[in-house]
Amino acid sequence: MKVALLQFDVAWHNPAKNCQKVSALLSSCQDAKLVVLPEMFSTGFTMEPEKVAETMEGPTVAFLKEQASTRKLLLGGSLVIEDNGAFYNRFIWAFPSGQIQYYDKKHRFTMAQEHTHYSAGNTELILSYRDLKIKPLVCYDLRFPVWCRTTSPVEVMVFCASWPAARISAWDALLKARAIENQCFVLGVNRVGEDGANIAYNGHSQAIDAYGNVLVFSEKEEVLMVELDLEELNRFREKFPVANDADTFSLL
Repeated sequence: MKVALLQFDVAWHNPAKNCQKVSALLSSCQDAKLVVLPEMFSTGFTMEPEKVAETMEGPTVAFLKEQASTRKLLLGGSLVIEDNGAFYNRFIWAFPSGQIQYYDKKHRFTMAQEHTHYSAGNTELILSYRDLKIKPLVCYDLRFPVWCRTTSPVEVMVFCASWPAARISAWDALLKARAIENQCFVLGVNRVGEDGANIAYNGHSQAIDAYGNVLVFSEKEEVLMVELDLEELNRFREKFPVANDADTFSLL
């Protein structure tokens, strides 16, 4: 399956401008069936949700639905959502059918006071799409392998992020670790540029296979295209069935 990772410089607190950019980038995603955007792709990683939050009936969700339907693909990225009086960093997935599914970021980045502005999710989401199982996670979730681990195999694990350049080596290492330990493809989509809090980002969006090999990588604003070889993934799992020896666990 062909996948597109949209790595770009997110305009601060400007959903209309960011949606316009996403629309332009999507035009170069020919034949892609799955497209991933960065964390808070419509606003940047902001701690002022009251200024930018939208509802699930708002214009940015409508934009995702329209693009997914028109272009016949699964499109996902996180944005600031207000729901029942609380704010969430919500990873929203729009299907070609018009259906929406979402995952609320569980691990909030306390060093940026995300926990004082956003409510945490506590429910794992696994999407079913084109015979694939896909698990979405958001940025800081990457540092917590128990939450990332699945009790049933997924073919693709997706991380959307606003991961600063100052800690990018951890991003690179942990994405590989998640791919190897879960024997799945990992897609990590970060942003570039500088945000309204003067934090610099240098991308490193990438796709990684179950062996830990980096299939595509970039440090600049661009669309990264990659073909996921699902037959090879299945052959590797059959030949080297690590999951048979995995520890069992339950989350409390």
